[in-house]
Amino acid sequence: MCETPGTAKLIESYELDGDKSVNPHSDPHPAPKADRRHSDRFPIQREVRYRVLNKRSAEDGGDGRTINISSSGVLFSANHLLVPGRKLELSISWPAQLDNKCALKLVARGKVVRFEQGRAAIEIQQYEFRTQSSGAAARPLVQ
Repeated sequence: MCETPGTAKLIESYELDGDKSVNPHSDPHPAPKADRRHSDRFPIQREVRYRVLNKRSAEDGGDGRTINISSSGVLFSANHLLVPGRKLELSISWPAQLDNKCALKLVARGKVVRFEQGRAAIEIQQYEFRTQSSGAAARPLVQ
């Protein structure tokens, strides 16, 4: 059941312990995990446009599709070799709309941390949501 507008219901509370989120209902001695990520990954497939941020006038960029997204990174397919350490700007079509009528895009900047078999991973350093023109999935980032 939905709450009345302007109110929220607390479902679960978590305490932070350093960089880790601690669930008070979880096993206090969990088995060690091989995955060292600090953020949950969500399998979201969306159109993405990217461009390499550099000081030269020639800009490399391309199109792809996200594979998964977290609060700290994005894994996506890329049609160019993206060298680890390079700074990128991504524009990702977002599935939700503003006020159920205005298309949104997530614009994220970060650095490439891995490139393997046509898939690039970036660490997000900055992001924002922007509106996009109607009918556009992910427009070029140059304004």
